Amino acid sequence: MTRNFTTARLIALLLPAALLAGAWGSQLIGQLYPCEMCHWQRWPHYAAVVLAALGFVTPSHPAKRAVVFAAALAIALSGAIGVFHAGVEYHWWNGITACTSTVAGSGGTAEEMLARIMNAPVVRCDVAQWSLFGISLAGFNAILSLGGAATILALLFGDRT
Repeated sequence: MTRNFTTARLIALLLPAALLAGAWGSQLIGQLYPCEMCHWQRWPHYAAVVLAALGFVTPSHPAKRAVVFAAALAIALSGAIGVFHAGVEYHWWNGITACTSTVAGSGGTAEEMLARIMNAPVVRCDVAQWSLFGISLAGFNAILSLGGAATILALLFGDRT
């Protein structure tokens, strides 16, 4: 195993894990509730973490390369969804989903459930809840995911051993 492959494998594991930690931290600590498209961006990262972890335990080198490659594709997919979501937030194009709402808790009487639904925050996909230098969280996900995926692929294909 070469240094390039080892670096690619580490990026494939740590980048989506860090982005997921940031997303969950923003939600649980920062009270930034995710919209439907925010959730869409998370699923490829979950898959990438699993695939990249397999790159550490798979016995054969070709199989290791294949799962790291698949992790890079999953990371790129999240980045592509991030581009689409950022475009919806910046009103470059229309989204394909309705706004969603996050309802905490479950169970209770029908009246309690209805009260939770009615009082739940409405999270719009076309409004950025937070931005830095004019870049939303979806935009940062797009930049970091697409840049990370490109880096992983460059390391993998620049290292044909």
